[in-house]
Amino acid sequence: MNNYPIPAQETQAETRVANSRFIATLGPVFSVEDAKTFIERIKAKYADATHNVPVFLVGHGASVTAHSSDDGEPSGTAGRPALAVLRGSGLGDVAVVVTRYFGGTKLGTGGLVRAYGNAVRAVLEVTPRAQKISTHIAKLVTPYPYFERIQQMIAKNKGLILHNEFTAEVAITCQFPVERFEHFQGQLQELTGGTVQAEIIEENKIAIM
Repeated sequence: MNNYPIPAQETQAETRVANSRFIATLGPVFSVEDAKTFIERIKAKYADATHNVPVFLVGHGASVTAHSSDDGEPSGTAGRPALAVLRGSGLGDVAVVVTRYFGGTKLGTGGLVRAYGNAVRAVLEVTPRAQKISTHIAKLVTPYPYFERIQQMIAKNKGLILHNEFTAEVAITCQFPVERFEHFQGQLQELTGGTVQAEIIEENKIAIM
């Protein structure tokens, strides 16, 4: 699996066009079922709205599942422009519902296209990003004199220390992007003269870092 950016958390942004309110709610989703659940939750929250326009991208790049709906707006004026902006963001595993409360003034075809596209742009601007990557969780046991250096090596290889256990030696459980693990392993063996080795205890294909 290639690494790719995803939303770090659910976010929301509101825009107004000619007295109509557009509330865009964005969240991470990791399957079509996740996306449907997210959409239904937002629709239920804003059940009194004029429209709840859903779009989502599950996966990334060539292996993406995309969906959009106009939810009662004129065909092609809501879901399609919203999805186009979402595709342009570079994010994967993401869903957005754009909720509209009609303000009494018709926006016309062009106005709707701009309004829905801009609503998605607004929520993307406030969305923090994370990375979806394949990782190894590894464990190693080291004498205390190496501990500080190993901590620094883990950080330099984009790893995270999940747990330390201090007994006669230090047992370190850590997580690495797959492509960084072998490099760390080589540095570890060089530092310790081959006396310390990290053992992979779990492979995680969907990790967020």
